[in-house]
Amino acid sequence: MTTIAAGPRQLWEATLGHLQLLVTRPNYDTWLKHTVGKDFRDGLFIVGTPNAFVSEMLEQRMYSVISQTLERVVETPVEIRFEVVSAEAALPAPEPDADESPAPLMPPAPADSARANGHTPVALNPKYTFNSFIVGKSNDLAHAAAAGVAQKPGELYNPLVMYSDVGLGKTHLMQAIGHALARRGMAPLYATTEEFTNSYIKAIREGTTEDFRERYRTADVLLLDDLQFLIGKEQTQEGFFHTFNALHMTNRQIVLTSDRPVSGLKLLEDRIQSRLAGGLVVDIQTPDVETRIAILRAKAEGSRQPVCDDALQFLAERVHRNIRELEGGLNRVLALADLTDQPVTVDLVKRTITDVSEDDAGRRVPESDVVKAVAAYFSLEVGILKGRRRDKKTARARQVAMYLLREESGLRLSSIGSILGGKSHNTVKHGCDRIANQLNVDPNLRRDILNIRTSLSGR
Repeated sequence: MTTIAAGPRQLWEATLGHLQLLVTRPNYDTWLKHTVGKDFRDGLFIVGTPNAFVSEMLEQRMYSVISQTLERVVETPVEIRFEVVSAEAALPAPEPDADESPAPLMPPAPADSARANGHTPVALNPKYTFNSFIVGKSNDLAHAAAAGVAQKPGELYNPLVMYSDVGLGKTHLMQAIGHALARRGMAPLYATTEEFTNSYIKAIREGTTEDFRERYRTADVLLLDDLQFLIGKEQTQEGFFHTFNALHMTNRQIVLTSDRPVSGLKLLEDRIQSRLAGGLVVDIQTPDVETRIAILRAKAEGSRQPVCDDALQFLAERVHRNIRELEGGLNRVLALADLTDQPVTVDLVKRTITDVSEDDAGRRVPESDVVKAVAAYFSLEVGILKGRRRDKKTARARQVAMYLLREESGLRLSSIGSILGGKSHNTVKHGCDRIANQLNVDPNLRRDILNIRTSLSGR
């Protein structure tokens, strides 16, 4: 055994040597290979990880074996904490094509592939590739998970379930997986839940259930969009359950999307919920303003008219809840710029997206609702949330309120400060930035924000 006098890096390397013999090669390469021993004192061992995704998975899925192995190495009981040490070491995305353009949907596949068994290629959107996906703090975990599936289908996270509100990129990531695997000669099968339901009902009515099973249960990868539409369809749930089992038992990758977490799919059968929860479930949050600007900048690159940064920022600040509307607003601005042969300026954006920004503003949550929802969630009185109490619980709740007042109500920092008891511009900015940064590394905070947003959407 390694003596406790060794440093945390050496102790962890010794632990990794043992773990390499205890876990499968894919699990080791994905979760453990790029971790480091960061610190060890007072019985607490800190393990550095490349991203929050790895931290969360090690904590939830491998803590027991890691703890037992590390304790044998250091010869004393230890508590382990996983911390992100390098954002750059995140799971790599699939290698882009040289020309960054998607390959044909279904290149020639091996004779034993699902395509050889009679699959008809399903049209994927050629724009929905990894290369065209803008990664930010709101979606980096989902992107990392999708990239991992595209590299090792059926090995890492099966099923992979991605959920978010509409228009935030889950279908984009799902189809990006399909494009990446098609380039490798595999036959991904993409369908919406509505298409799956119609096919299943038609097969029963026409007596062609064998054809249905052949189509869905022999696919290399099943990409099923909008799972929430299975709710209330008991007969279709039966077909989905058996399809899921057939694919999962043969290590075929399953990727699903939904507009809510698995726990929110209340009317799905328990046996289906159990299987979904046994995979990897990741969420996509509303993008922050920096990510929205990056999305707009990428979309504007091909424009024939110059687009100034101020115009992009103005549009990103006015349309903030839905990427589709954000892109739609930009398309209208660019169309007018082309028709009138003028550059894209803030004034042009103001003239073009008046109705879009008004619609968006109409969906913004009233500031009083945000404050009440945050106070209720953290079991605080509104007066305390707006006051000067600085204990840890209240300070965190207040910063969450600052963040949500900016994101959900679209308020300026100075207005947020006034609402929360006269806080300064810098204090509010610090609070919003702190929550935005912690969302990337703290799964509990992401859960808190999601729960509060869910309560607001039900008002």
